[in-house]
Amino acid sequence: MILSYVAAAVREKFNKLQQEMGIKFQDENLLYNAFIHSSYVNEHRRKKFSDNERLEFLGDAVLELGVSKFLFRTEPAKSEGELTKLRAAIVCEPSLVTFSNELHFGDYILLGKGEELTGGRMRPALLADVFEAYIGALYLDQGMEVVEEFLKQIVFPKISIGAFSHVTDYKSRLQELVQQKNNGPLQYEVIEEKGPAHAKKFVTVVNLNDQQLGRGIGKSKKEAEQEAARRAIEQLQTQTDEGEN
Repeated sequence: MILSYVAAAVREKFNKLQQEMGIKFQDENLLYNAFIHSSYVNEHRRKKFSDNERLEFLGDAVLELGVSKFLFRTEPAKSEGELTKLRAAIVCEPSLVTFSNELHFGDYILLGKGEELTGGRMRPALLADVFEAYIGALYLDQGMEVVEEFLKQIVFPKISIGAFSHVTDYKSRLQELVQQKNNGPLQYEVIEEKGPAHAKKFVTVVNLNDQQLGRGIGKSKKEAEQEAARRAIEQLQTQTDEGEN
């Protein structure tokens, strides 16, 4: 039981989080587990801690389901492809980091000393992971209905006001930019796969004439390609601006 090993100061901190969130966990072990990073586990091997990666895996699926249900109900005019792109924009890492920061989740993550010293508390991937882990913990503790109530407070309002209406196919935009200059074909390549099988991250680069234009990380190859294309567009625009000055 995690509660048996948690210091009083940490308990007080998480009691404050529950009060601020207006959600009281029936099993507080799940709540603590959602915020335990693997580096913390490695530095406390004698204590029966486990990291939040399994909860992150579950939370990822629960979040996608919750968002999918909401979009299905509220966007009757959108096609399957349009809904898929919109959902991807909502559950992508930058969006999850925004949600996590708004809730100040970074303040509660239990990190190892080394990870703390290297700025792990503000690391985007870590903040995104803890948001998903929290959803996974909430689902196990109180079910899908409570999760959807949580999403109504944090995620759904942003969808309703059009925060994700700018959803863009960056690969298509990059292709158009390259074709305007007749620069040749674009090539996407997965150069690395990181993390455990249940929470794998793909690292992809996009090349033009053997020159790397952009690099992206995502939970799927498609998401990583889109991120690589987005960064490539930024790079090309920067080069254009410098050329004009």
